[in-house]
Amino acid sequence: MTFLDESATAPLAQEARRAGAKPRRYGSWYVAEHRLRVARTYGGTMIATAIGTPFLYLFAFGIGLATLVSANLGPDAVDGVSYLTFVAPALVCSAALTIATEEFTYPVMLGFKWNPTFIAMNAAPLSGRQVMNGVVLFVILRMAAASTVYYLVMMLFGAIPLPTGVLVIPIAVLTGLSFGLPLLAYSSSVTEDRGQFAIVMRVILLPITLFSGTIFPISALPIYLQWIGWISPLWHGTQLARDASYGAVEQPWLVAIHLVVLIGLSIVGWRLAIRIATKRLDK
Repeated sequence: MTFLDESATAPLAQEARRAGAKPRRYGSWYVAEHRLRVARTYGGTMIATAIGTPFLYLFAFGIGLATLVSANLGPDAVDGVSYLTFVAPALVCSAALTIATEEFTYPVMLGFKWNPTFIAMNAAPLSGRQVMNGVVLFVILRMAAASTVYYLVMMLFGAIPLPTGVLVIPIAVLTGLSFGLPLLAYSSSVTEDRGQFAIVMRVILLPITLFSGTIFPISALPIYLQWIGWISPLWHGTQLARDASYGAVEQPWLVAIHLVVLIGLSIVGWRLAIRIATKRLDK
């Protein structure tokens, strides 16, 4: 048996360390790039949905429902503005939240179990933190792109009176993260698909969408249902988006609460997701 001395193996060790340095430094971006390349396989569907959905929704609300509301309540029907102006920021936030729900459920299960790319990434010089951060980066990019399209369509419909309306885009992304990152933490803990994600979408996502003051003011709900909106990240994000879009009048302390809730949920969800995913990948 022939043994290599240390002088012979040292260059190989140095080369291995150099080869692993770049993935360790930019690993999160490599994971995000991988997700983007995978998304290209259904890129046509994503583009068609990102462009077509805002047009359909704004036509439906702006020409359909808004016409009925304005005919009965006048041009400044809701919150002192037209119904289209009222509902448009909520549609952007809802779209971002829907994307976060899509990407942080079944694709996460896919990466851990059905097509365990996360395990393969972790076997390379990538940590569990980098894998999760890469997934989050990809979802942020997708939410930002979809929100930008929504914003441009809203501009075409004249649904954004103020220049600060461009802030609707980062607010929508933050709204998606505030719901999506806790969901990512949960998805990272799921080892068998027994319909958990379907329950999340029907029992949690649907009530949040209906009772968060998106298509009508939360004050129109009975008092025993308003609490659903108060604890919903979608309500907090929608209210912030309306502040930016048309200057909805709210007390500064309430604006601060909106931000604290959205940022707090995002941070807690992100930390939990990293902890759970790292523990699962290091088994």
